[in-house]
Amino acid sequence: MAKRFDAIIIGSGQASPPLAARLTSAGLSVAFIEREHFGGTCVNDGCIPTKTLVASAYAAFMARRHADFGVTVGGPIGVDMRAVKARKDKIVQASVDGVAGWVKGLPKLSVFWGQARFLQAHRISVNREELEADKIFINVGGRPYVPDWDGLREVPYLTNTSMMKVDYLPEHLLVVGGSYVGLEFAQMFRRFGSRVTIVEQGPRLVPREDDDISDAIYDILVREGIEVRLNAKCLGVGPWEGGIAMRSECAREAPPLVGSHLLLAIGRRPNTDQLGLDTAGIECDERGFIRVDDQLRTNVPGIWALGDVNGRGAFTHTSWNDYEIVAANLLDGGSRRVTDRIGAYALFIDPPLGRVGMSEREVRASGRAALLGTIPMERVNRARECGETLGFMKVLVDASTKTVLGAALLGLHGDEIVHTLLDLMYAKAPYTIMAQAMHIHPTVAELLPTMLQGMKPLQ
Repeated sequence: MAKRFDAIIIGSGQASPPLAARLTSAGLSVAFIEREHFGGTCVNDGCIPTKTLVASAYAAFMARRHADFGVTVGGPIGVDMRAVKARKDKIVQASVDGVAGWVKGLPKLSVFWGQARFLQAHRISVNREELEADKIFINVGGRPYVPDWDGLREVPYLTNTSMMKVDYLPEHLLVVGGSYVGLEFAQMFRRFGSRVTIVEQGPRLVPREDDDISDAIYDILVREGIEVRLNAKCLGVGPWEGGIAMRSECAREAPPLVGSHLLLAIGRRPNTDQLGLDTAGIECDERGFIRVDDQLRTNVPGIWALGDVNGRGAFTHTSWNDYEIVAANLLDGGSRRVTDRIGAYALFIDPPLGRVGMSEREVRASGRAALLGTIPMERVNRARECGETLGFMKVLVDASTKTVLGAALLGLHGDEIVHTLLDLMYAKAPYTIMAQAMHIHPTVAELLPTMLQGMKPLQ
């Protein structure tokens, strides 16, 4: 006989613990299913560990620049990769323990370990036990996509998940994928001391971004000695004298690219293939993402999909917002929607990229009249004082309503400062509000009013 609960939550990513807390505080009994470890991608092999590694790499980079700041050091700068990994592991474990303690301490909640699989629309099996609930929330996340390339099964390769176990310095790291995950790892390991080559199939890095952003990022990485190969086609790999040889050109006589280690960073796929969704009648798209409506409901009544698995956002903050939407609508009588939120994300290279709203390319494609403001980081006093003047900032505004359409801040603290523009967008306030504001000197944000005062028609 199946165990009966008011709600079942599958997966322990960012949306699940707070949702479990809201449900149990409302008096509902909850079955909480996890097959591997608490916290999901963000805590275990995503945001928290990678940004911890980025911080170590930044420290090494700045230490090597000591002379630029008039600082003398007694000897050469070294990196102890075992210590770097140990620091990362300690921070991750504290986060995992925090999530686990929170969830396990909730009243009327039972934790089940194992792979969940639907037997019916509202009945699930896990480790030979059967659970039932009228409300089911799927939050199983995703995993790295591994392509079917020639020779790939013959060589060892790394993904963002297995990179978390690396406690050594690769001699020459080949990073396949010139987008967000790949670029963060490429820069951090170059700063640790590896030779790094990025291999990108497209004509430019981070193709989602505008051309000027892509070009600036390319310049930032190349300045640090990272090799970049664009327009790589006919990809294939194989063993080569203790390392890995990669074919990146279609011509047979073209020499291969040889490295010591290979990192695949070309996308992710949802963890939906082992859930038995077809048995429950839950619809997925052609890539395996669960189809949801604007309030994250699946086509089966009483079943929701949150986080990466629904294809409506691939970030920790979108997963958390998914929780807020579901909880508000289910428990507070709200009517919040996915389409209420404004797209926002960051690329955590150094300097970072903060992005909100529409890109310049999207604004042009929309055909609307718009204003554009830009300013190079070289004009920002705080950037000059910190010795970090690479990048630029730009903002796009609707010429009629004067509201901000989007922004890209590639530069010192861009990942933080961009929130001031994001909040302006949520307030639906005209850009002139910020243009007339007095900001603190010396900061990076003080140049935002200056930039907004110089808005010109987008040509």
